[in-house]
Amino acid sequence: MTDDEASVLEGQILYYRARANEYDDWFLRLGRYDRGEDATQRWFAQIEEVRDVLSSLPLDDKNVLELAPGTGIWTEALCDRVAHLTAVDASSEMIALNRERLGARAGKVTFVEADLFEWLPTEEFDAVVFCFWLSHIPTRRIDEFLSRVATMLTLGGAVFFLDARREPTSTASDHVLPFDDQEIMTRRLDDGREFSIYKNFWDGPVLEEKCRHAGLEVSVHETKDYFQFGVGTRV
Repeated sequence: MTDDEASVLEGQILYYRARANEYDDWFLRLGRYDRGEDATQRWFAQIEEVRDVLSSLPLDDKNVLELAPGTGIWTEALCDRVAHLTAVDASSEMIALNRERLGARAGKVTFVEADLFEWLPTEEFDAVVFCFWLSHIPTRRIDEFLSRVATMLTLGGAVFFLDARREPTSTASDHVLPFDDQEIMTRRLDDGREFSIYKNFWDGPVLEEKCRHAGLEVSVHETKDYFQFGVGTRV
């Protein structure tokens, strides 16, 4: 890892720790993320498309791993179905909000505070889920990450990931997405503080091939405007 990469990744963790209490504003389309009624309606309609896909996966009564669970938007849906969920996040602030969201259901979840580039499990899982994390991985580390996901899964285990398409209205009104040949983006908090993070957007067929090379047979799909998601298995 280069010094520059290490610096951005460290800042990325600090950003999400600092952003924890305002993170849901993005998902709920509030404040700087409100792009008008029509955009909000399309956003939530497409969220429901993704939820339908996730709910169709064979996760009932399974042992599932969620990477970068954040405030628990997707953890909540998962823990209602699974036998047990392990949730790994680098931010103690995010984990605290996740626990609060789940309430009594947090008893089904083992929370782990760890850097996802360093953490390795001591067991295999029936499924691995990660939402809005893939785009924050440096390009040169994507193959390594996908290979590690494969090792976390039982043979035939399910993988599901969700991330953003390159759509300017998906982010805050005062954010500018990086150009195609860039992977560093400046993010701003409500109090004006700025952080540099990784933000990559992947072509679906390229991502499918990278998954295949890692031992994951994945089909990548997109909603009309906002989201890209992958569904597959370890082979």
